[in-house]
Amino acid sequence: MINRKLTSVCRLDFIHMNIITSLKNSYLRGELILAIDTVLSLVASLIAIFGVSRLVGMSIYTSRFLVLYFAVAIIGSIALFVLARTFRIIIRHLNVRDVIPFALVALGKCVLVVMALIVFGIYSNTALLIAVIDFLLTLLLLLGIRVCMILVYDAINKRSQDRFNQQQILVYGTSDKSVATIKRLQHSTHYHVNGFIERSENISKFLLERLPVYRFNDDSKLNRLILDKNIDAILFARDIDAQEEADRLLAYCSKHGVKTLIVPSVDEVSEGDSFMHPREVKVEDLLSRKEITISLNEIKANFQGKVVMVTGAAGSIGSELVRQLATFGVKKLVLYDNGETPLHNLRLELEEKFKDLDFVPIIGDIRHPERLDFAFRSWHPQVVFHAAAYKHVPLMEENPCEAVLVNVYGTKNVADKCLEYDVEKMVMISTDKAVNPTNIMGCSKRLAEIYVQSLGLAIERGNRQGRTKFVTTRFGNVLGSNGSVIPRFRDQIAKGGPVTVTHPDICRFFMTIPEACRLVMEAATMSSGNQIFVFDMGEPVKIDLLARRMISLAGFTPDKDIKVEYTGLRPGEKLYEEVLSDKENTLPSFHERIRIAKVREYQYADAEIFAEDLEKLARKVEILEMVKYMKRVVPEYKSENSKYQELDKA
Repeated sequence: MINRKLTSVCRLDFIHMNIITSLKNSYLRGELILAIDTVLSLVASLIAIFGVSRLVGMSIYTSRFLVLYFAVAIIGSIALFVLARTFRIIIRHLNVRDVIPFALVALGKCVLVVMALIVFGIYSNTALLIAVIDFLLTLLLLLGIRVCMILVYDAINKRSQDRFNQQQILVYGTSDKSVATIKRLQHSTHYHVNGFIERSENISKFLLERLPVYRFNDDSKLNRLILDKNIDAILFARDIDAQEEADRLLAYCSKHGVKTLIVPSVDEVSEGDSFMHPREVKVEDLLSRKEITISLNEIKANFQGKVVMVTGAAGSIGSELVRQLATFGVKKLVLYDNGETPLHNLRLELEEKFKDLDFVPIIGDIRHPERLDFAFRSWHPQVVFHAAAYKHVPLMEENPCEAVLVNVYGTKNVADKCLEYDVEKMVMISTDKAVNPTNIMGCSKRLAEIYVQSLGLAIERGNRQGRTKFVTTRFGNVLGSNGSVIPRFRDQIAKGGPVTVTHPDICRFFMTIPEACRLVMEAATMSSGNQIFVFDMGEPVKIDLLARRMISLAGFTPDKDIKVEYTGLRPGEKLYEEVLSDKENTLPSFHERIRIAKVREYQYADAEIFAEDLEKLARKVEILEMVKYMKRVVPEYKSENSKYQELDKA
């Protein structure tokens, strides 16, 4: 099939190139040009005679005059064309110097006519006027026809070149979005739409928007269509179409070298772009779910005109929060992050895309209360999104003290400053790994949740002074985040493999970064405070299947072109993640995709002691004592595939 496809493409491209080459290299026969020029010369004489006759209001149509005039004009024109060899001048290469022979021919014809009229005694001033006009018209027609031919040649040549350079595509489906996509591509210089394509048992063909709708029900019919129409790519207008065809049409295209394109979501469109340019299908498109509906007007109203601070602003979640906040009309964005290069890159992006946005980037570490105090004191944020955290499970299992200092102590610092500077609301970004944690990272995030929630409850109950509302949001893995599995698989595939999966049965929940951030915004807007919100992550994804699908999308065959290798579970890693939105451990909320977690509540006085004691142990690097303490505070923390399992036994 691949050879047939390549042969067909090469054959059609060869034919197409031959047409263009023939157009460039072909010449009109000299005899044809001579005949055309003679006819034009005769037409000029006719117009001149009848035009002057009308002009002077008298008839000069004597048979003797007309026969003599036309006979001399035709014979003289032919003779002069031959002598001047004007029919040998290549039309497409015509230049200013080539005007002279045509002017001499036109002038010569008129001189011969006048001389003949004098010899035969029928010359008059009117005849001279006719000859002058004949000269001008002859020159105009001879040059005009050549200019028109050059313009037509250039137009045909350009159209042929454009068509050759365009990708030949079919748009999948006949939905409203598919039709709208075709309309937007009508004048594209990159794509030529051959029609629609859809899977159907009824393979009859009909027209939609004056384009054919091709139907297929098996690979053989699809194969014939791709070859007959020389299709380069299939374009999907909707994610759901690509998802439904993941194991059928996409698999076929991957196997046979046909590109699969998709119209990107609105999240990917830069400000000022009028059209979402198609890009290649990515595995993220096949994992995403139907678009989340949120209370956009309420969210905008909630943040409009306010000073908003984002910690961890240059990270995967933090940077997307910043991008969305940039569209809400905030008064100022305070970007707080300890990564110099990522924050610099975010700054450049914001300056380019959001020219009117007032923002300030701050290099700072949440482990340093003094630096945090400077940021709060200088800009007095009204809303704080706390996304700064250490998140990589194996790395934190090996560096537990740093996990505690950033995720627990750092969060305490941010929450305390929010209270001190009268922040209206603090929104903490947590993780599904905080639910029944099996690793240091998950437990450190659970401890951060405990401190934030207990502080909020203490304010609510009058045990602490303040008005800050504390909101916590939990969700699972986000697609394409820094250091996550998808970018890693992509790099491994680019290097030719192998693609490494920890276990053939390992499963994870995934959500796209934009949809996770939209839910965070919704929770931040609608929450009354002191709640832990969990997001509906959909169905779990088998990582082994994810790896194989990415290999296929890259045009390779798993375990043949690129091998999949199993490396074993890493320290602290679960085989299966917790279901966040399980109805047994959650309550419904204002949004169908957001639920409220039912968790054990802690007294703030105890939580404050926990945080301070853990900070001291972490700074002294007393690892075992610190982990034992964590397990006492969070009794559901049971280590898996970790050296700390011994502590559970003890």
